[in-house]
Amino acid sequence: MRKNIRTRMATVPCLLAAGIMSLVAPAMAAPAEKYLHVNVQDSTKSESVNVNVPLSMAEKILPAINNKNLHGGKVSIHNADIDGVDVRTLLDAVRTAPDNEFVTVKDTDSDVRVAKAHGNIIVHVTGKQNNQQKVDVTVPLEVVNALFATAKNDELDVAAALRALSDAGDVLLVTVQDSGQKVRVWVDSRNTQD
Repeated sequence: MRKNIRTRMATVPCLLAAGIMSLVAPAMAAPAEKYLHVNVQDSTKSESVNVNVPLSMAEKILPAINNKNLHGGKVSIHNADIDGVDVRTLLDAVRTAPDNEFVTVKDTDSDVRVAKAHGNIIVHVTGKQNNQQKVDVTVPLEVVNALFATAKNDELDVAAALRALSDAGDVLLVTVQDSGQKVRVWVDSRNTQD
């Protein structure tokens, strides 16, 4: 009987370790794959396009493309100070500023709003001549930072931006709508658009 108790006592640490591992393993599991989705619908032609690309795949493929300004996962911008504007300094100022509506333009053609909210840069454009014309862009600041963090002064690091986008969670990046066309670009952990 004593031998039976000792055997059972010897298994307690093993059972305890197995129990702890069963609780810890899901937390240690790799994060779910994120997918870049693009959906384009053209009701005037009854056409649609759906793209569902794993961000990890896009990150691996991107450095293999060397065409004009795109090379090694980076995009060259031939004029880093666009018309006398230091883009890096401007983005640093936006990044460190509190949430705010920075620019609002209302004219006869459109309304434009540029803001920072909840760690995102937001651009919203509404056409006045046809209220169905709308453009909404939301970019997490982590993605903007990644574009510039490891790139040279005349580059944008698109591969780093994809990595940051993968960490940014589910996000609707772009919507464009007019009377006959709709475009949506978003990231989530689903491999389909259903």
